[in-house]
Amino acid sequence: MKQFSAGRGPIIHLDPTSVMDIGSCIVANTDIAPGRAIPDDGDARIDHSLEGFLFTCGPDHIRHPVPIDGDASGKRYPLHGSFSSHPAEILFWDAQGDEAECTARIPVQTADGGSVVLDRHWRMNGATGEVCLSDKVTNVGEKPIAKVHMYHMNIGAWLFDDNVRLNGQMLEGGGFPWNFGGDPGGVFCVPARAEGEDWAEVSLGPIASLGGVTLRVKFLTSTLPYLQVWRNQKQPAHVLGIEPVSHRLASREELARSGELEMLKPGESADYALRFSFV
Repeated sequence: MKQFSAGRGPIIHLDPTSVMDIGSCIVANTDIAPGRAIPDDGDARIDHSLEGFLFTCGPDHIRHPVPIDGDASGKRYPLHGSFSSHPAEILFWDAQGDEAECTARIPVQTADGGSVVLDRHWRMNGATGEVCLSDKVTNVGEKPIAKVHMYHMNIGAWLFDDNVRLNGQMLEGGGFPWNFGGDPGGVFCVPARAEGEDWAEVSLGPIASLGGVTLRVKFLTSTLPYLQVWRNQKQPAHVLGIEPVSHRLASREELARSGELEMLKPGESADYALRFSFV
């Protein structure tokens, strides 16, 4: 892991062994990543990613495994796609002073025989504490791949008391307590794009155990038009996830049938972006 921090921002650790996703995230001297308080889905690759504060789904698949179309052997897309565990080539690194910046390039072989490159740019504004992530996914292979993407932001829910709420214009009533639904947890996915707005925002807080800060997350809705949120308090899991995502909560087959599963042709690119801060 490589430490990345500046000024008022959190101390985050980027993982060059897995697409420069975030492992630990230190706020108020506390690591808010869930660690081993996660469900075990039987995939060590994803367990490693899920332990951290942020990991990336895609570029060929999101959510749970399904068979690969046209593969007679019965091969399946892996849990949450192929990104995780692909090593990054760091092109630029400057994490000193009032600004921190990192760029990296990650070649990725997809489960269905495709090839993409993820160009990743991290930046932290020391004055405001905001962390910005910009991603460009380019199809460098010879076949189309599904244009799908999701950011998983996972927080250890042991940090929350009953006053912590999720708030956002896309949420019913503008927001509700973090422990929504029935126990031991659940998931929902809602449209996040508002007319005339390029970015959506959702917040989680105030978190008294972290000095009363609120996590504020913004994401680019042109390519991430939905917000998925999940929580799991079935022991040993104790985690809540905020997940900007490219597609509604439906099977890959249903999305393809309805024309929602767009393809990224050879040579084409897609841009994704996310920002977060603790205020």
